[in-house]
Amino acid sequence: MNEIERRLEAAGITLPEAPAPAANYVPAQLGAGLLFVAGQLPLADGRVQQVGKLGGGVGLEDGRAAARLCAINILAQAKKALAGDLSRIKQTLKVQGFVACTPDFGDHPKVINGASDLLVEALGEAGKHARFALGAPSLPFDAAVEVDATFEVA
Repeated sequence: MNEIERRLEAAGITLPEAPAPAANYVPAQLGAGLLFVAGQLPLADGRVQQVGKLGGGVGLEDGRAAARLCAINILAQAKKALAGDLSRIKQTLKVQGFVACTPDFGDHPKVINGASDLLVEALGEAGKHARFALGAPSLPFDAAVEVDATFEVA
């Protein structure tokens, strides 16, 4: 068991099977020392766990939990793309977070902190990253949050 797996286990997190793509794309692409993980939704057991809009019925803590679940799915995709070896991740380079929200909602960074915090919790210093968090009028399957990531890998 590597350090990342120990951290996940200590946090009570078991990575799920990597979710299948919802359309004509690959969920992760590896090349030139980089791993790009496509946008992940807050999926568990084959369904979106948090639907709706922040500021319109979905609370901040539910949004953060949804972003955390997106990050768990990012790591599941990374593990699959890296043949089961998350220790190949050298650094999280960038995280991009999308928050389905009402026009007056302004706490996008607080929502996406759910994903950022999980990545740092799991990967330690290698989890720290550049990032953006922005609002969107809607996301696929009415998901409240979608997050993608780019990693430098060995």
